[in-house]
Amino acid sequence: MSRPRVALLNAAHDPADTTRNFRRELDADLAEYHVQRGEFPAPVGDADGSAATGGPPTERCEFDGVVVTGSRSSVYWDDDWIPRLLEYVADCHDAGVPVLGVCFGHQALAAALGGRVDDMGEYEIGYREVERTADDPVFEGVGETFTAFTTHSDAVVDLPEGADLLAENDYGVHAFRVDQSVGVQFHPEYDRETAERITREKDELSPAREAAVLDGITAENYDAACEAKRLFENFTSSLGEPRAAD
Repeated sequence: MSRPRVALLNAAHDPADTTRNFRRELDADLAEYHVQRGEFPAPVGDADGSAATGGPPTERCEFDGVVVTGSRSSVYWDDDWIPRLLEYVADCHDAGVPVLGVCFGHQALAAALGGRVDDMGEYEIGYREVERTADDPVFEGVGETFTAFTTHSDAVVDLPEGADLLAENDYGVHAFRVDQSVGVQFHPEYDRETAERITREKDELSPAREAAVLDGITAENYDAACEAKRLFENFTSSLGEPRAAD
């Protein structure tokens, strides 16, 4: 059986590390789009060819799944590409195409499906513990408490209607599911190089906090965080039989 076809919506402003990390972790045939630069797949339609949002007929989605990456942007910023991304994510979900959102992608999924994202007024950053709050196939093989690298100053403060909370910590929501789509706030794809670079680029951190976070980017913590990488395998394996090409 051939691998599933997945659209990688790379929302990073400097996408090289993001490309490397997701291409390493996702066992799928990837088509990458740099959405922050205005690159998007063709519009999405339902299986019968009608537009998922009720508009004119359009193409059926050519992908078995969609992954939305992290970004320096906030989903509530007034940038032209962000509403376009949210519409595409909503159309994919409504058409039955599973979406996996990571960090900014997690927030984009929540906002696209009617949830609310807001500025926390502080950063969560570094290797931290996250608690699972429910059993879910995407977390199969991951412990009830797990280590993950986090870096965000926005958070999902209201889940979409019908969403199930899957994981959280003292900073709030770290994972949720709505039907076939899942968002995770943490970064299971990060390698140590990326964690170190991102930490050094955070001008908002005091020198003492930056040093503390860098001190925590150890081989031991990275090895512990690799447990959460299992969710990528769980997501791609859940896509089932690839969609037939048109």
